Amino acid sequence: QVQLVESGGGLVQAGGSLRLSCAASGRTFSRNAMGWFRQAPGKEREFVAAISWSGSITDYADTVKGRFTISRDNAKNTVNLQMNSLKPEDTAVYYCAAGWNAAIVRRPHEYRYWGQGTQVTVSS
Repeated sequence: QVQLVESGGGLVQAGGSLRLSCAASGRTFSRNAMGWFRQAPGKEREFVAAISWSGSITDYADTVKGRFTISRDNAKNTVNLQMNSLKPEDTAVYYCAAGWNAAIVRRPHEYRYWGQGTQVTVSS
């Protein structure tokens, strides 16, 4: 059974940092692109960041570029999201996702597996 499990969410003050981790089990995703999405109450799920299978190519939403960094460790089957300079508008449930293949994409339907999400709350 394939599982993606996120961790690292929590409550932080504006300007602070959090590091989210996503651990995959059930199969290896070393040849798949991985991504992070978020969903705030009353809003659609939105793309945050994605990383190629090798980790050499990354893509970020404009809203997080320069503040967030995505990385992966294929040996551990994990993907991380380092979030710095957090803002109240970053408050959301953050989801890890595994792509169908190696292509870096931004639309939720282009990802095959999803985690349950971890809550990130940034206070002002």
